[in-house]
Amino acid sequence: MQRRTLFLLGGGAVLTVGGALLLTPSALHDEVAPSAANLAFPGLAARLTEAARIEIRKHDGSLTLLRQDEAWVLPERGNYPVRPERVRELLVGLTELRLVEARTADPGQHDRLGVDDPNRPGSTALLLRVLAAGGQPIAELVIGRRRVRTQGNVPESAYIRRPSESQAWLAEGRLPADADPQLWVDRDIANIAQDRIRRVTIRREGEPELVLARGEGPEAKLRLEQPVDPRPLDDVSLDEVARGFEYLTFLEVKPAAEAPGRPLGASRFELADGMMVTVLPAHDGETLWIRLEAEGPESASLQARWQAWAYQVGVWKEKAFIPRLEDLLPQAAPSPPPTPGR
Repeated sequence: MQRRTLFLLGGGAVLTVGGALLLTPSALHDEVAPSAANLAFPGLAARLTEAARIEIRKHDGSLTLLRQDEAWVLPERGNYPVRPERVRELLVGLTELRLVEARTADPGQHDRLGVDDPNRPGSTALLLRVLAAGGQPIAELVIGRRRVRTQGNVPESAYIRRPSESQAWLAEGRLPADADPQLWVDRDIANIAQDRIRRVTIRREGEPELVLARGEGPEAKLRLEQPVDPRPLDDVSLDEVARGFEYLTFLEVKPAAEAPGRPLGASRFELADGMMVTVLPAHDGETLWIRLEAEGPESASLQARWQAWAYQVGVWKEKAFIPRLEDLLPQAAPSPPPTPGR
């Protein structure tokens, strides 16, 4: 009985150790030093001049980047430009990726490393393809579980597999591939300090024209100039108008020709340096979209950036960009809840 028990325990230990060796560096083979490891794609840097398309696919989504001259764009966002440094980091990462250690070649074990079929429901694998203009693959890779750098002396690594091969590898290098389009675009629209806003003319459909102006002095705030109204206004609401362009970012973006929604009117913001920014907001169901126009001194770069696009912004920006007079009045405090038993 003792011999049989020892045999069963020994067999279980072998299976456990075997599974551990699949996911951790082999104790039977020395890991290849990074300096001596083989490049995953030798000679790739020269071929990347032909790159015209990048595809990133998961079982539940995909992303495509297209090259237009020297820029990369998102076709699913109307060819909105992507962050060039992000594309550069990905392509450089592919050229520097090194195969450190061979792992399993058994397809039945691929899911343990995250390099199984990316099209399989529930898979965490990601397929990365860099293609030439004619669709010829320049580099293809299934990317599995990754180890992100947490210490300066610990390199990033990932389990990878070429789509046409069953052999999986532990590779060293950074691969910032992700199928979420929001991670590829610069979502900043503008950042105009509130003290630069000197005058705001608000023309909202069906509402009287509002004119807000800032007085003289460094501490002056926007005040209602037109219409004349004796009621006091809410300072916080006025400050929200002045801060409308501070750290302004978008949620979604579309070509201006496809701008959705019902137009609400127009607001003209005059800046201290003479520049003027016009906001054209629109309601689309429960969302708010804006188009922007810039004119005057130093406006060329902003106009070139804005003129082709409509941006979805937070719905709370409606009261900053095209408020009604009632939006600028102090809000009544909510009534306290009734006391139980009364």
